[in-house]
Amino acid sequence: MKHLFQFAPTGQSRVKSAVAAAVAALALAGCANYAGISSDKQIAAPENFEATQSVPGQGGQWPALDWAKQFGDPQLPQLIDEALADNPSIAQAQARIAKASSYIETSRSALYPKVNGSYSWTRELYSANALFPPPYGGTWFSENNVLASASWELDLWGKNRSRLNMAVSQQKAAEADMQQARVTLAASVARTYNQLALLYALRDVAQREIANRQDVGRITNGRVAAGLDTNVERRTAEGNVATSQTNSTELDGQIETVRYQLAALLGKGPDRGLKIAKPVIDPNVNVTLPDNVPADLVARRPDIVAARWQVEAATHNIKEAKAEFFPDINLAAGFGFDAFGWGRFLQASSRQIQMGPAVHLPIFDAGALRAQLKGRYADFEGDVANYNQTLINAMNDVATNISAIRSLDKQMADAQRALTAASSAYQLAVIRYKAGLSPQLQVLNADENRLANEQTVTNLRLKRTDLQIALIKSLGGGFDATSNDLAIDGSGQNQASTQAANQATPSK
Repeated sequence: MKHLFQFAPTGQSRVKSAVAAAVAALALAGCANYAGISSDKQIAAPENFEATQSVPGQGGQWPALDWAKQFGDPQLPQLIDEALADNPSIAQAQARIAKASSYIETSRSALYPKVNGSYSWTRELYSANALFPPPYGGTWFSENNVLASASWELDLWGKNRSRLNMAVSQQKAAEADMQQARVTLAASVARTYNQLALLYALRDVAQREIANRQDVGRITNGRVAAGLDTNVERRTAEGNVATSQTNSTELDGQIETVRYQLAALLGKGPDRGLKIAKPVIDPNVNVTLPDNVPADLVARRPDIVAARWQVEAATHNIKEAKAEFFPDINLAAGFGFDAFGWGRFLQASSRQIQMGPAVHLPIFDAGALRAQLKGRYADFEGDVANYNQTLINAMNDVATNISAIRSLDKQMADAQRALTAASSAYQLAVIRYKAGLSPQLQVLNADENRLANEQTVTNLRLKRTDLQIALIKSLGGGFDATSNDLAIDGSGQNQASTQAANQATPSK
């Protein structure tokens, strides 16, 4: 329901009537209310989840933005920088930020008065048999109308301010999402590069195996010439060399495929991948956990920060919906000239002046506003649940990587002992075979065991590097909400927003 009161500046009685009507309208605002609509959902605090045993403090530092340098390969940081500069996924995230920024500008404009100007010229033939008698009827006339108008919505209950705050929170969430995209992309480049390093290491193993089997083949040829072996052993040795060469060729194909994958991560064509040099990653890098990981993780993981800003946006969304239950008051004024023809167009007698308030208040809306508010609370509870789940997943991510590294270190010790033993057994078998003290089959068995153990050690060594990169990513990959201006002012990362949402009563 709308009431529009217009009055002339000299009509004091009309002014009083308009003000009285506005006051009465405000008094009726209680007809539609949001009593009984609230939420008891809260964002979880990190201390609510026990993690001291799974994620123990080790006195380390949080990853820096240039964390890739610690792996000792100068090519890796360059590839990450190239990916972050040109990748379409980052451009998509930046576009979302720009769109959120436009919402902020739109919402901010609602806080200020609007001024418009208009001019119209109308040429009209008035009917001689209608409202206007001669000499107007039956004659053409031109009407000139110019008007400058201004309007201002008095945001008494904070609706527009809440909408602006919501837009700001959504932009912050979009910025955190972009940081998450950067962290994910950097880790993906590093892990794919490490996969390339693993394939090269396995290829080196395959090349050494070819050389070893060629040595065995030469020994076999000598034994055949001495009558100690037959062509069966000779053909077996030749077949083993061919098998090793097949394995090496297969690894060459896998290396080329991973190069193409890296090129795609860099946002370039496949030929870019062919220019990547052989990795020289240091496999002995060890990431040490900082102290108080669970509590500080909420400011170090961009996905948690983004989820927190979504909760903040939902809180302001509720405040806006509550303000809808209160009257909207708009002030409007206009000044201009209106006259037939041009002769008296800009004279004082042609002035036109308009002013007055417009009040819109909800009295009966069949429950539409209450339904809208319930929907906003549902969004809020969904965002709270998403934040809590993101926090749980983040802590589990760190704990899982720590556990995997611990397990792998134990496997490495056992695998290294197995490789040492298998290598010694192989060397002794070759010596005995060459001296005619053992058959070829013993050498082949020892060779298979040594090869399997060397491949296991190589896989474990590079898998540990992959887990170190995954741990860096789970610790935020160098992100810091404070340094990126994404910390939530005044509320803290561990404080629930439920009270703010439930007490979001418009200020009077």
